[in-house]
Amino acid sequence: MTAPTQTEPPFVPLRRSGWATRRTPLWVFGALVIVAVAGFLVALSVRPSQSERATDLRGYFGDVTTGVGSCAAGLRDSMTSYQAVMGGEVAELGTAKSIVAYGASNCEVATNESLSDFDNYQVSESLDSLHLAVADNDVITWAFDATAYQQDLLAVLAASNAPTRAKAEALVKPALATLNADRATIDAIWNAAKKSTGDASPLPSLTALPQADQNASGAG
Repeated sequence: MTAPTQTEPPFVPLRRSGWATRRTPLWVFGALVIVAVAGFLVALSVRPSQSERATDLRGYFGDVTTGVGSCAAGLRDSMTSYQAVMGGEVAELGTAKSIVAYGASNCEVATNESLSDFDNYQVSESLDSLHLAVADNDVITWAFDATAYQQDLLAVLAASNAPTRAKAEALVKPALATLNADRATIDAIWNAAKKSTGDASPLPSLTALPQADQNASGAG
């Protein structure tokens, strides 16, 4: 049996268009190179110097102080009043309660306009590489923890009996340790920014903890 002959249509090569392909002129590539180089040079010309960044960092620290200064001052007053009462000045108990309650509310974003403004703060573009936006978020966390810490102090001052007071006091040391950890994290970012820019200005104060509390918490 003879196999059927397979027939296929004749192969017809594709015909190219009769139109010539338009090539990009060389001067276009040259122009693109010039534009790229010009953009690079402009970027270099507008890049802030180290001294300019140091100036911007000092301005930033001033803005931080404006934003959280009242919270830090209230926290400092709360701790001083608390230490006085715990040291035996029982006559100051009423005053200490008022000071600590005010300090706690003053570290809440919702009740402190300056702190609320700082919560929406935008760091200067010249300082973008210094991670200051992260520090700003940590500052708001610090303020939140400062509120919690002062509420714990107030609970101790308001305790009506020894067992209640002992239970409240057990919360004070861990709350203080959290507050110190927040501050250490923030200070590390700020000190790195100072080193990067050569700025010599002092860091914003997030409050000076009384020595007795520092020793109790084991924080430096």
